[in-house]
Amino acid sequence: MAKTYWISMYHAIHDEKALGEYAKLAGPAIEAGGGKMLARGMAAHAYEKGIKQRVVVIEFESMAKAVATHDSPGYQAALKALGKAVDRDMRFVEGL
Repeated sequence: MAKTYWISMYHAIHDEKALGEYAKLAGPAIEAGGGKMLARGMAAHAYEKGIKQRVVVIEFESMAKAVATHDSPGYQAALKALGKAVDRDMRFVEGL
């Protein structure tokens, strides 16, 4: 079974405090679901469109575990704390 990578790109952050509250809840929920943080922070270099933005990459053993973690009560509480504090998009991609 291929590993799954949860990738989030933050286009804009409107409320750092809410993002911090989200992180306090999201981190433990993701760890509880088996997620392993691989990268988190601002892009060091940006090519093509040249957009430097915050990126998060988390590895899971399977797509099922990634989806279950996202849908878990713990992560849903984190999303509620985040509210509309950021503009971002998220993808789950299976590894090769």
